[in-house]
Amino acid sequence: MSKDNVITQLSQVFRQYGYEGTSLSKISEATGLGRASLYHYFPKGKQEMAATVLDHIYSALEKDLLTPLQGDGKPADRIRAMCQTVREFYNSGRSSCFLDILSIGDAQTLFQSPIRRTLNAWLNTLTQVLSEAGLDPESARHQAENAIIQIQGALVLSRCLGNTDPFERVIENLPETLGMGSGE
Repeated sequence: MSKDNVITQLSQVFRQYGYEGTSLSKISEATGLGRASLYHYFPKGKQEMAATVLDHIYSALEKDLLTPLQGDGKPADRIRAMCQTVREFYNSGRSSCFLDILSIGDAQTLFQSPIRRTLNAWLNTLTQVLSEAGLDPESARHQAENAIIQIQGALVLSRCLGNTDPFERVIENLPETLGMGSGE
């Protein structure tokens, strides 16, 4: 199994059980790798595994979400593209947010800095796009924060209710909520 496949499996295990609830036994079962193989890939154990998944997610966020948001085109088109990327990334609301999972319990202390870096990168990029669309910097920042709050809240609600409709509704309405109606 390639390291990329292991990272994908690790992400799913952490998303399902949380950081503290994820054991090497659960990881081994999900990946099909024994402890020796896991330590071959990740000599520092579970903390390194979670950090690697977090780095992988940041790279994907940068490539698939931030770079297109910073690209050319109308702000409204870039916001709609962001919404589609978020929909795909969170599997239409069926996947939990890895950043959220690593912000609870002991993991919060271990991963606070990279979580903050990731969220600030998204907030700052979205703020810039909203500023380009004509919002003053303070309003643009508030709107960016509200957008991410809506996305994250919808993920929690969808997970707790076992129903992805709240997430889908937020993603569908987010461009309009941000003032990027269909014709802008």
